[in-house]
Amino acid sequence: MSDMPKQVTRKARRLQTRETVCHCCNQSYRFCWKCRCGFAICQTCMYENVWGMSCNGITWQCPDCGAQNGFGNQ
Repeated sequence: MSDMPKQVTRKARRLQTRETVCHCCNQSYRFCWKCRCGFAICQTCMYENVWGMSCNGITWQCPDCGAQNGFGNQ
């Protein structure tokens, strides 16, 4: 480990930007909707496919595992 204090390294690690690859369009994005199973979908693909993944606009169903995930609007 480096000579930096633990608190600084934790903050630096937290500030790192991690890009996620969308499972629909195969492009990297800083933000994707993610399921616990590992499925990720970008905002554009979610907007185009929300008609088949959500029936109420509050939750969406993962096409891989079938788990219910929230949009964070509650």
